[in-house]
Amino acid sequence: MRLLFAALALTLLTACGSGGPPPPDWKSDSADLIERYKKYALLGENTLAERYFQQAIAATGGAGRVSETARLWLVRCATRRASLLDDDCHEYAELAKIETSADDRAYYQFITLDWRTLDPARLPAHYANLVRAEPAALNAKISAIIDPLSRLLASSLVVQRRQADDAILLLADETASSQGWRQPLLVYLKLLEARAEALGNKTEQLNYAARIRLVEDALYPIPANRVEGATQP
Repeated sequence: MRLLFAALALTLLTACGSGGPPPPDWKSDSADLIERYKKYALLGENTLAERYFQQAIAATGGAGRVSETARLWLVRCATRRASLLDDDCHEYAELAKIETSADDRAYYQFITLDWRTLDPARLPAHYANLVRAEPAALNAKISAIIDPLSRLLASSLVVQRRQADDAILLLADETASSQGWRQPLLVYLKLLEARAEALGNKTEQLNYAARIRLVEDALYPIPANRVEGATQP
């Protein structure tokens, strides 16, 4: 999976192959574990995702690193917001009172929709372009984002700002579907189904309903011992 926010994750690692000493275990461990968290959170495997996240927190916390631990909470918040899950990033905000970076603070403002006082120069270019964009240009700016998770996050933030049109919803749907990210995909399919119902488009509504069932079957499989006719081993 590509990085949700490359600048954040890269600060967890020192350059490899630079001739210097290898990064401490806590840095490499936390970087690996937060990537695993994102993968399984987007798949909707929340128990496994939470296990990896807590291990990542233990790696940075065990080293007594406030800023790096805060950054992990920030990545968690952004991953949840990409799936349109409510998260106010409270844990990051509390740790940021002690120690954080200006770039992390700007990213926090970005994902919590506090764009009025945000300095776009502190963000990666694709997010800065989104913050500066006029409403009519939002779809084009989001479509231009190459990294799928960054594109999904941008789409979700625009949805939360109530600025999304059908094109942005469809872009988010296709992004989540192409990556197999069941958690956000289910949310977007339900939004699109409701939209089709409101417009009286029965064909599209049935199509979305069928896709929703497929995703729900993958997210919430019936245990083998509860399948009709199944016998105990």
